[in-house]
Amino acid sequence: MGVMQGVAGAAGRQMERQVGRQLEKLMAARLDSGTRSLAVAWPGGRVGPGDAKVLLRFRATRWLTAMAQARLGDLAEAYVRGELDIEGSMRDLMAAAAALVQDPTSEALVSPWRRLWQHWRSRRHHDRAHDAQQVQFHYDVSDDFYALWLDPRRVYSCAYWPAGVNDLAAAQEAKLDLICRKLKLEPGLRFLDIGAGWGGLLLWAAEHYGVQAHGVTLSKHQHAHVSRLIQARGLTDRVRMELLDYRDIACTDWGRRPFDRIASVGMFEHVGDAQLPGYFSTLQALLAPGGLMLNHGITAGGLHNHQLGAGMGDFVERHIFPGGELVHVSRVTTTLAEGGLELLDAENLRPHYARTLWAWSDALEARLPEAAQLVPPETLRAYRLYLAGSAMNFEHGWLGLYQLLGARPDHQVEHPVREGLRGRQSAYPFERSYIYAPAQDRAREAPAR
Repeated sequence: MGVMQGVAGAAGRQMERQVGRQLEKLMAARLDSGTRSLAVAWPGGRVGPGDAKVLLRFRATRWLTAMAQARLGDLAEAYVRGELDIEGSMRDLMAAAAALVQDPTSEALVSPWRRLWQHWRSRRHHDRAHDAQQVQFHYDVSDDFYALWLDPRRVYSCAYWPAGVNDLAAAQEAKLDLICRKLKLEPGLRFLDIGAGWGGLLLWAAEHYGVQAHGVTLSKHQHAHVSRLIQARGLTDRVRMELLDYRDIACTDWGRRPFDRIASVGMFEHVGDAQLPGYFSTLQALLAPGGLMLNHGITAGGLHNHQLGAGMGDFVERHIFPGGELVHVSRVTTTLAEGGLELLDAENLRPHYARTLWAWSDALEARLPEAAQLVPPETLRAYRLYLAGSAMNFEHGWLGLYQLLGARPDHQVEHPVREGLRGRQSAYPFERSYIYAPAQDRAREAPAR
């Protein structure tokens, strides 16, 4: 028995040495300055310089193969489980991670059978019951936890950083106002916010543009929070928030009348690829002829990857966004058009989201002791990697963020009231000057509530 244990021990040490050599080769090939940025340690071994900016300290050797193969999702899993300690900043960690993984969108074309399976899985995971469970898994973690690192309005989507704006709260207000201007909101218009979150856009549109605002969410926490804000601000006559699936809006008394404007911000990532045609058809049916809609959401950086490679997509599915699916913006615009909507304007805000995510990540890193009192340690570790890792992915173009402005054409070439170009067929003037008034000035001038 002792001989057998000795042989097994020797074989294990030999395997560790082999993996250690693989790690050295990988790090030397992909990291700058002679691997000065990263070191890796495990019981009985270490590679990398002593003064590395980041040290990954594994508590068990079984994760070394994942490290040698740059399977970031597995390494993130080790960290969440407490089997990996990270010494160094999130920014330095992600710089090393990006160099190791290279391009996680460059996977081979998906086979027809694989694509068919993905479509079946998407349909199965995006019925009403699954969507409600998946949304609540993410957004109902803890309101106080989100409040630690979001802006005071709790706007949980990409901010807009025009020149001169360096504060997250101001950047989020600039984004809210940008959306309102793109949609040409005016007093009295019926405005629908699908996936209204903690109410940032819903309340901004009502208070600053005078619309009749309706919002829906599947998150119980968000619904309760926004309902309290509506009551506290005396907006019950102009704003309502419902705990409701967007597919059921037309079945309500207030949803039977068409809406003049519709926004969907940070929501369609939860819809699922197989449900996208139905999603845009639903928006078209809810929108009045000549009305405008805006879809703001994350897209895939590659044409054919439905999630990030290197195991990152699987990690996000498991710990952050169950049911989340990525599609390329070309797929989004195709289904938008097939749903009977006319695409009017597309704006890529990808670097804006990278900056937003770093702002969130930095805020969370600055308040880790408080966060540890609000959520389990596994959740906190997952969110640390999710925020910083997402910032890395947007910086490198592996994820995209698009605002797509569309209309439901009214097919009136000559309109009795509408001024401007002949044949517009919607409220859109077909020129952009009305959109890009200085957002930060408009946000500062708006009355505080």
